Amino acid sequence: MQKVSLYLENGILLEALSFGAEGTSVGEIVFNTSLTGYQEIVSDPSYAGQFVTFTMPEIGNVGCNEQDMESKNAHCKGIIVRNYQTRPSNFRSEETLDTLLKREGVMGITNIDTRYITKILRDEGSMMMIASTEVHDKEELRSILESSPRIEDINYIEQVSTKESYIHQDGNYDCINFVYEKPETTKKIIALDFGIKRNILNQLTGAGMQVEVVPNKTSAESIISRFEAKDIDGVFLSNGPGDPLILKEEHELIRQLIAAKVPMFGICLGHQLLSISHGYDTFKLKFGHHGGNHPVKNIVSGAVEITAQNHNYNVPDNITEVATVTHMNLFDNTIEGLRYNDSPIMSVQHHPESSPGPHESAYIFTEFAAML
Repeated sequence: MQKVSLYLENGILLEALSFGAEGTSVGEIVFNTSLTGYQEIVSDPSYAGQFVTFTMPEIGNVGCNEQDMESKNAHCKGIIVRNYQTRPSNFRSEETLDTLLKREGVMGITNIDTRYITKILRDEGSMMMIASTEVHDKEELRSILESSPRIEDINYIEQVSTKESYIHQDGNYDCINFVYEKPETTKKIIALDFGIKRNILNQLTGAGMQVEVVPNKTSAESIISRFEAKDIDGVFLSNGPGDPLILKEEHELIRQLIAAKVPMFGICLGHQLLSISHGYDTFKLKFGHHGGNHPVKNIVSGAVEITAQNHNYNVPDNITEVATVTHMNLFDNTIEGLRYNDSPIMSVQHHPESSPGPHESAYIFTEFAAML
């Protein structure tokens, strides 16, 4: 391991040790409170452009394997951990986290006080930062950071969306035989890929839907014509990275689908894009919601669900002018789920697919299938 320097937007310079990829990288720093699932987080396209600080101190201890990848590649700028374990111990491990990060060009930062960083982000909010194994002078790091684009200025959807359409056939994971099921499907949907997670596709297929994943540039006309011809039953709007307000083409695409009364279901970024396309702009949270242990109240049933979260943006309270709130976040009372009043549209801010867990919100996929 070699020295790596971190310079935060608030002027703090930190030193640590490096694993994974070397070099110099700029991104937004956030913290994640999940106790497990570091590989799923690293390979989640929604983290594109971000450094993820893990509050769980021991990272790397179960290694990595192909089955647990949420996409084909890793997309975050880097991860920051208290202790990186170089010797994984798990019968499913195929390689170390260090090997994965090196192959994917993602920086690993360790031997650093992650509690201190988390407190900074909690008090001051998410911010931009630079990490480098090459540059260690504070003023030079500051200069590079200030001349770099901010995360809200970059359209990461263009980087993470699929370039070619494909059919997803895997269902839910069989934890006894360690394979993905191949369920029968009775409905057919299109999934607009803004950075979709593999386990979302698994859950959609497991709920009885054949899923065709299409690029974010797919035209509204082609989708509507297929819906009117009864070739598809509905559309799923995926999760994804970055600021939803800059995605002007996606706003117009979704507005046309709304006007055509196409049944839709959105998760995370898809949830936010539906709000914007209805005329209700999103706002940025102070430090966002990132973790696998966030309580959400189901307004319909009264149950409290422990959920997985990964977002920096939220829909506004006045969305209730056109939609009914179905879920609320119990940390800060922000909106977590909606059913639109005059359209066959539903959405949630949290991640009901929750790979690796918890799974208390997985019923939402069945509700979408029932709505179709």
